[in-house]
Amino acid sequence: MNTNSVHISKKQLSTKVIYSLTPFTLLDYPHKTACIVWFAGCNMRCLYCYNPEIVLGKGKMDFDSILSFLKTRKRLLDGVVLSGGECTLSKNIISFIKEIKTMGFAVKIDTNGSTPKVLNSLIHDQLIDYVALDYKSLPHTFKKITQSGLFSPFEESLKLLIQSNIPFEIRTTFHSSLITETDFVQMIEYLETQNFEGNYYVQHFMNNVPTLSKLNDSHKEIRLKNYSTSKIKIVFRE
Repeated sequence: MNTNSVHISKKQLSTKVIYSLTPFTLLDYPHKTACIVWFAGCNMRCLYCYNPEIVLGKGKMDFDSILSFLKTRKRLLDGVVLSGGECTLSKNIISFIKEIKTMGFAVKIDTNGSTPKVLNSLIHDQLIDYVALDYKSLPHTFKKITQSGLFSPFEESLKLLIQSNIPFEIRTTFHSSLITETDFVQMIEYLETQNFEGNYYVQHFMNNVPTLSKLNDSHKEIRLKNYSTSKIKIVFRE
C-alpha cells in the first residue's frame, strides 16, 4: 500500500462531520482492541435504527481531534472502527483513512453499502482491513425499511466484497413486523445466488429502546429454528 504524500488540508481537518468517539471497545472489531468513530448523517432512515441522534444529528468533532486522539493510542489500540450514520458519505473519508493507516492502525468500516465507488477505492488501495456490511432486506421490503431506493448500490457493494480478499461480515437487524420468516429465507437464498459463503449474522431487534420510528415489539420465534445451509451459517447475535 502506498500512502506517501498523505495530507489533509487545514480546512478538511477542521470539518466537523463526526458525531462522537468511543475510545475503547472489545466488541466491535473481531479479535482487536479498537475505538469507534461515529460519523453524523446517513442516506437511509431505517425504521429500527438505534442511533437516531447520529443519523439526524450534525457533526460535533473534526478529523484533527480524532487524529490527535489516535496519536496518543499508538501501540495501545489495534484498530479503528468507522461507523455512523454512514461513514462513507464523508467526501474526505479516503484521505482520513490514509492518515489513520500511516499511524499503523487496522481499519474496519461499518457500511450500508450505498457507496460502492468509495468502497471499491478503499479495497483497491488496500485501505481497509475489515468490513461489516448491513443487509437490510430484499427489494420488495427494502424501500419501506430504509426509506430509500438504494438496494442496487448495496448489491454492487456486496459483489465487490465477495470478489475481494477483504475479510467481511454480512449482518441483518431482524424485526418480525418488517421481515417475515418467508422474507428471511429468501434473503438467505439471495446470498447463495451471489455466491456468498460463511457466517451471516442476524441481530434481533431490541424491544423498548429509542429508535428512528416507533415500532411494536418484535417476536423472537425466528431464533428457534436452524436456517443454516451447506454454505451459509446463520449466527444469531444478542
